[in-house]
Amino acid sequence: MSDENANEEDRCICEYIKKRNRLVHLSKNFGIGSQIKLTERESVVNDYLMKYKNEEMDKGFGRPDRFLPANHFFTSRAKIEKSKVFQFLRAMPKGASLHSHDLGMVSADYLYSLTFKENLYALVKDEELFLQFFKKKKVPKDQEWILVSELRENDPEFEDFLKSKLTLICENPDVAYPDVDTVWKSFQKLFINLEKLITYKPVFQEYFYQVLKEAYEENVKYLEFRGFLPNVYDIDGKTYRNADVVCLYWETLTQFLCEHVDFVGCKFIFAPHRLVGSEVMDEYVCIYKCIKEKFPRFVLGFDLVGQEDLGAPLINFIRQFLDLKESGCKFFFHAGETHWNGQPTDYNIFDAILLGSVRIGHAFALLKHPLAANLVKERGIGIEISPISNQVLKLIDDVRDHPAALMIANNYPVVIVNDDPSFWGGKGITYDWYVTFMGMCHRDADIRLLKQLALNSIQYSGLDDDEKDIAFAQFNCDWNKFLTRVLKGCECSSANKDCGK
Repeated sequence: MSDENANEEDRCICEYIKKRNRLVHLSKNFGIGSQIKLTERESVVNDYLMKYKNEEMDKGFGRPDRFLPANHFFTSRAKIEKSKVFQFLRAMPKGASLHSHDLGMVSADYLYSLTFKENLYALVKDEELFLQFFKKKKVPKDQEWILVSELRENDPEFEDFLKSKLTLICENPDVAYPDVDTVWKSFQKLFINLEKLITYKPVFQEYFYQVLKEAYEENVKYLEFRGFLPNVYDIDGKTYRNADVVCLYWETLTQFLCEHVDFVGCKFIFAPHRLVGSEVMDEYVCIYKCIKEKFPRFVLGFDLVGQEDLGAPLINFIRQFLDLKESGCKFFFHAGETHWNGQPTDYNIFDAILLGSVRIGHAFALLKHPLAANLVKERGIGIEISPISNQVLKLIDDVRDHPAALMIANNYPVVIVNDDPSFWGGKGITYDWYVTFMGMCHRDADIRLLKQLALNSIQYSGLDDDEKDIAFAQFNCDWNKFLTRVLKGCECSSANKDCGK
C-alpha cells in the first residue's frame, strides 16, 4: 500500500473515531442528572464514589455471574451489604421514600423480633402460620392456638418454620416461585397471615414508629406510604377501624416529629384491594372522604393494590374515580405492573394519566405505549420504580434488562422506591438505589444522577409547594453535611497513607 493510500486510510479511521466519540458523548447528555454541574466539593466526592463503582463494574464485566445486580436479590443481598458503593449510598441523603405498603415496610429482622412479644399465639393450619395476641382467658377454644414462647421451647423445628413464614426468602427462588401467579399467591398470604401480628394496638404503633425510624436512619426525611386501613385490636377485644386507625398513625407520627425535628413528615395514601365490585368501591370512596376530612394534612390520596392482572381494571370504577377527582382527591395509581401488552392491566396506564395520577406505581409496561410514555414525561407524572420488587415478583430476572433503564437514560420523571422490603429481607430504600445505580444505569452515571434522583423524590411527591420548599432546604442541608463527612474521610485516609499506616 502506498504512503498516500495509507494516509487516506488513517484519515478515514480518524474521522470515524471522532464521529463515534461525539455520538457516545452526546448520548450521555439525555439521562437523569446529566444537566447538573458539580461543585468542586461534589467533584472530589464523585471521584471517590466512581473509583469503587468502576472497580465493581470491572469485576462484574469479567464475571457476570458475580455481578451482584444481575443475580436474584435473595442470593446477593449479603454481598451487596459489603459493597463500598452500597455503603456510600446508605450514608447519602436520599430525599423521600414514596412507595411502600403498610404491613411490609420494616426490616425483616425487626418483623422477626415482634414474635418475641408476650401474649402472642400461633395457629398452624394446612402448613400456614397465623399469629395473634390474646389474653390467656380469651384464647379461642375451637382452634389450637398455642403460645409462641411454648412452641419455641418445645418444638426444635418451630423456629425455622416461623422464619420461613415471615418473608418470601428461600434458597432457590426460581424453583420455589416459577411464575408470577405462584409468587403472588405466597406474597398475598404474608399480608393475610401476619396482619394480626402487626395490628395489635401496642405493636401497631411501635411498628409504625420503627418504619419512620428506619427511614430516618437511611437518610430519608419524608415518607409517603400506602395502607388499606386494617382493623386494629387491643388485648381487651376493642377494635379500631378506619379513622381511628388513621388517628393511631397520626399520634405516632406526631411523637416521632417531636423527637426528630429535621424529619420533614409523612403522608398516607389510602390503598384498599382492587379485587372488589362496584358496591365495595362505593364504600372505599366514603371511607376516603371521611378520613380526608378528619386528617386533611396526613391523608394524601387514593390508590388500589393487589395483583393487577387478576384485579378489576381501573376503567371499571370510573364513576367512583370521577367522583373522587371532583372532591379534589389526588391519585397515585399502581398501573402497568405486568408483562402484557394490550390487556386491561397495561391499559390502566391510560386511565391513570387521564385521571391525573400524581405518580404511577411500577409502570413496568409504560414503554410499550409510546403515546402514554410521552404524556407521562410531558406532564411530569412521577414513575415509581422498584427494581427489587419487580425481580422478586417475577417481572424481571436480571435488573440490567429492566425497562426503567431506558427511562433513566431518557430523563423520565423516575423515583426509586422499595415497595415491601420486609418480605424480601431488605431494610429501607438503599438496596433499590444500589441495584438501580449499578445495574440499570450507564457505567459513567455518577453522583449527578444520584443527586437528581433524590431531588426527583421531593419534586414528584405529594407535598404542596411550601412543603416542598422545606423538603428541598432540608435535603440541601443534609447534602452539604454528607459531602463534608465524605471529604473528611478522604483526608483521613490520605493522611494515614502518608504516615505509612
